[in-house]
Amino acid sequence: MNRSARTGDLTGTADDIGIAGDTGTGGDIGIGGRAGAPPLPAEQRFDAMGLPEAVLATLADQGLTTPFPIQSATLPSALAGRDVLGRGRTGSGKTLAFGLALLARTAGRRADAKKPLALVLVPTRELAQQVSEALAPYAGALRLRVATVVGGLQSGRQASELRAGAEVLVATPGRLRDLVQRRDCRLDQVEITVLDEADQMADMGFLPQVTELLDLVKPGGQRMLFSATLDQDVEQLVRRYLRDPVTHAADLAEETGSAAEHHVLQVQGAEKFATATEIAAREGRVIMFLDTKAAVDRFTRHLVGSGVRAAALHGGKSQPQRTDTLERFRTGAINVLVATNVAARGIHVDDLELVVNVDPPTDPKDYLHRSGRTARAGASGSVVTLALPDQRRDLALLLAEAGIRPRITKVRPGDAELRRITGAKAPAGAPDGGTAASADRDGRRGAAFRGIGTVPGKAGRTRNESRKSAEARRTAEARKAARVRRGK
Repeated sequence: MNRSARTGDLTGTADDIGIAGDTGTGGDIGIGGRAGAPPLPAEQRFDAMGLPEAVLATLADQGLTTPFPIQSATLPSALAGRDVLGRGRTGSGKTLAFGLALLARTAGRRADAKKPLALVLVPTRELAQQVSEALAPYAGALRLRVATVVGGLQSGRQASELRAGAEVLVATPGRLRDLVQRRDCRLDQVEITVLDEADQMADMGFLPQVTELLDLVKPGGQRMLFSATLDQDVEQLVRRYLRDPVTHAADLAEETGSAAEHHVLQVQGAEKFATATEIAAREGRVIMFLDTKAAVDRFTRHLVGSGVRAAALHGGKSQPQRTDTLERFRTGAINVLVATNVAARGIHVDDLELVVNVDPPTDPKDYLHRSGRTARAGASGSVVTLALPDQRRDLALLLAEAGIRPRITKVRPGDAELRRITGAKAPAGAPDGGTAASADRDGRRGAAFRGIGTVPGKAGRTRNESRKSAEARRTAEARKAARVRRGK
């Protein structure tokens, strides 16, 4: 696979460039304040950057022949030991932009027990796993050991891995802080530190933990900060910890969501989940976002009972469950990932064509990060948001603040326009346009498929149906669907 550079990227020192935050979420900010050496010239080939031969061979094995713009611009300076401030969303190549430099500059050294030499801080377990997997082939080629430290997994096993020695540590702030306090990890030998998705760490309230950890690393080391957005939330980190950083902003059009098609589908409350179910039944993979863990679980059960291959992803799931769900989604074992905002950042799935906001987000940044799961690295994609009558005004203001101009369409389940925009179709569990449950209830075939949400305020319950009866019905439908899939 040959990846070519794109134009429109901005590179310079922190004094040269004022990096824009998300449209309407704080305006433009100028970061820096100290004059310094200009960045090294961008290189359009990996073999011109001075990377180790083992890394170049691994890049070739991975089919990576030409660097992405953010890699082309930042790797020469990062390899020279300069601090780097980079803006680029997941899929722009920023993981290798910091990862190759970190590994190349650590190669040939050996870490003592509990004392990593390089540190990558990320906000979520999923992103930590993704970064570790991305770095693994190159670390292996250089005989470097990578440890991953995250919450949700046994800390004892992670402490053992650190005692065995690891040159590179990928960690979430909370778990790493716990291990440091327990003296299972020391950071005084860390000479290269990376903050990935720093703005999300700020949004999640991790800044106190992040600064506490940064104060423990070896003074005078190299620091690199990469993020999808650079706004006022991370300015204090930049000013306190980065010294005259090389600054680069890549793929700005994609980061503001303009690379995808954006649609607002206006629906009525009683038809919202029927519409969402038909979209979920489409051919191809889709991520669907809902506000709460309970709503995600409820809608996922409904989809499975309707014959849709779906799974839930949210913070209430254990790490093994979340890892397994993501792997099944990536490999196509399931077509629909129903998620809270836990999946809105840092999860990269190739060739994802559709993102659906079943529940609209309430923050422009959340909208952009959800949208960022599709239309990546030059590919096409669509973002669809379902809007009830009382949500339309707030949604319009949010999209304007995010710099998005969507196409607005009124739809109902079964509409030709709904099919054209999303590929929606009746789910397999609703033959001839109706579910088995609705056919039995109505005593006829072909009843309109309504899904959950048929009674306003009682999602998943049909009229005059108790909560207990609704739960029993959904369980029976799910078991029946499972038997059908097993051929029983």
